[in-house]
Amino acid sequence: MGAAHAREIATEGGCVVIGDILDGEGRALSEEIGERARYIHLDVTSESDWANAVAFAVAEFGRLNVLVNNAGICTAGSIEDFTLEDWNRIIGINLTGQFLGIRAARQALIESAPSAIINVSSTAGMEGIAGLHGYTASKFAVRGLTRSVAIELAGKGVRANAICPGTIATPMNEGLDVSGFNPMNRKADPKEVAKLVTFLASDESPFISGADILIDGAELAGHGPLLSL
Repeated sequence: MGAAHAREIATEGGCVVIGDILDGEGRALSEEIGERARYIHLDVTSESDWANAVAFAVAEFGRLNVLVNNAGICTAGSIEDFTLEDWNRIIGINLTGQFLGIRAARQALIESAPSAIINVSSTAGMEGIAGLHGYTASKFAVRGLTRSVAIELAGKGVRANAICPGTIATPMNEGLDVSGFNPMNRKADPKEVAKLVTFLASDESPFISGADILIDGAELAGHGPLLSL
């Protein structure tokens, strides 16, 4: 999804700094996008990496007015088998990584206001899923973090929203059977999510902040009919 977000923002005239731990893929994406993109190595659990990424963005493009917290992993296991190491790793990447990104970018976002923070949560941040304890906990927490940040920074011209994608056609979900999983009976193309990210990053959404925005093909809208219609 992060690659789709970067491409869409650049297509709409924005400049992007791509941060990732996969240097080869990140540099290739930056080269593909062209002059509107840069790449920097970023481990989202590292305070120093975040500080470097923010400084790099400001140095390359003169300001930072959008932060998209997209990095995340999904691990599974029963509550009995899910280890403390498993727990700490997924919370560190999915939740603490977003906290560190917001904290590192805060001042630059204020200085470039109006600015926007877009945090990627999930439909799993709105409903429990057996066996995805760390994932659901982290994604629920992202929504809470987003709301508290939105309130705190509202007076400084910085908006914060959480998007909650359903099942997206990414390598993480490759091979996953989603028949009957949502009423549309398909996975979303990452480009569909990127359109929402770009809208929230733009000046076209000036009064949207502190929101959880579903993009899930009506997955969480409710149940089908109890009787044949």
